[in-house]
Amino acid sequence: MRISNILTAFLITTLTLSAAPVEEDYYRMHKIPIPAGIVLEAGGIEVMPDGRLAVGTRRGDIYMVENAFDEDTSKAKFSLWAEGLHEVLGLSLYKDSLYVTQRPEVSRLEDLDKDGRADLFETISDGWDISGDYHEYAFGSKFDPEGNMWVVLCLTGSFSSKTPYRGWCVRVSHDGKFIPTASGIRSPGGIGLNCLGEVFYCDNQGPWNGTSSLKHLTPGSFQGHPGGFKWYELDDVRKAVGERVEQPQDGGRFHKEISRIPAYRPPAILLPHGKVGNSASGITCDASGGRFGPFQGQLFVSEQTHSVINRCFLEKINGYYQGACFPFRKGFGSGNVPLMQCPDGSLYSGGTDRGWGARGGNRHALDRLVWTGKTPFEVHEMRIQPDGFELTFTEPVDPKVAADLASYTIGTYTYIFQGKYGSPQVDASTPTIQSAKVAGDGRSVRLVVDGLRIGHIHELKMAGIKSKAEGNPLLHDVAYYTLWHLPRG
Repeated sequence: MRISNILTAFLITTLTLSAAPVEEDYYRMHKIPIPAGIVLEAGGIEVMPDGRLAVGTRRGDIYMVENAFDEDTSKAKFSLWAEGLHEVLGLSLYKDSLYVTQRPEVSRLEDLDKDGRADLFETISDGWDISGDYHEYAFGSKFDPEGNMWVVLCLTGSFSSKTPYRGWCVRVSHDGKFIPTASGIRSPGGIGLNCLGEVFYCDNQGPWNGTSSLKHLTPGSFQGHPGGFKWYELDDVRKAVGERVEQPQDGGRFHKEISRIPAYRPPAILLPHGKVGNSASGITCDASGGRFGPFQGQLFVSEQTHSVINRCFLEKINGYYQGACFPFRKGFGSGNVPLMQCPDGSLYSGGTDRGWGARGGNRHALDRLVWTGKTPFEVHEMRIQPDGFELTFTEPVDPKVAADLASYTIGTYTYIFQGKYGSPQVDASTPTIQSAKVAGDGRSVRLVVDGLRIGHIHELKMAGIKSKAEGNPLLHDVAYYTLWHLPRG
């Protein structure tokens, strides 16, 4: 009898564990088979007017993929559309022309005779220079509402800028106008727009970047790395941006430079190194109107080293963006670089591991992520309050466990703002969660927290939270909120 009871308990436990929700239940991944002989080290993705998927590669090719949105991935058909380019790291359509960001320029390509190969290659702007250094990547955005592409230009190596505009963001209009825009860039991994048309990019850990981060680009801003300061001397920069900003203090803290250097715009979200990834990359905004689940308006950020995608909720406090990063989906085939939400709401990601390494396991990959229609139990938003945080959820929480302070743990830390490469986590603290008040509908919890720290990541773990309806744990039970400002009042 005792053995029977033990077996029964074992079976119940096994079934319960096997039934625990996983990412695949909510977001199904379609791995697109890449034909033998094609090295698809993707650097840019765009959907053409006829529905084909354009994929630009680091090898300088552009492929068109037919049937890219078919449920049967074996129907995907690749054809070479252009070749001989120099490291494509951005594709964007403008009036049916394909604009290409390659290392030395932004180009406009068209297939004029409709034979399936590009035959017009037009230089739109080559306003920056290159030295031949391997590190001088150029990442281009989609067009913004004013008809400009934003291009972020890596430094020469991690520390210096040997040629004009290395370490800068510039804008290139569809008709070729070149506009110096912001200084302080180090080593971008991707660039994208939010649903309001504002521009963000991901900079990677290194000098003056203690960890990778999601940064908000605005004209005239300083993004943190002084390596490209010499180009403030150029007449075009003086006209477009103004005078050189003050040198940041080596060994300080991000938040202390906000008041000291008015042009300095700190990272909207610090992405903790080794926890959510090591090399942040492509950015896309959920503008699907619900076709990609409950995260309308939020940003999805690719991660190259860990081969994952993270989700970022942003809010603007006192004129600055800040917010929380959440894990979202793992299991991509290679190191994610470009990321795009397509017209059907699905996400396309392209991967490569060359030079950077990646956990995905493949040298290159093309993956499509599709919402299954089931809503995951997640923290939907994490908003700052004058004395804590307000958490909202995708479905009602169990009010008893959500009101129990034992369901939460919180800690804070930051990074050194320094000219050395990277930084350890520093200035750690342990705030106290004093109360957790659950809203009547169970959709939100108000946490009162003693010990909020300006300039710190607030790492909140919520292992005890369960959904009210099914008792499921959170699909991802950790959030990382970067705090720069408290709301007034």
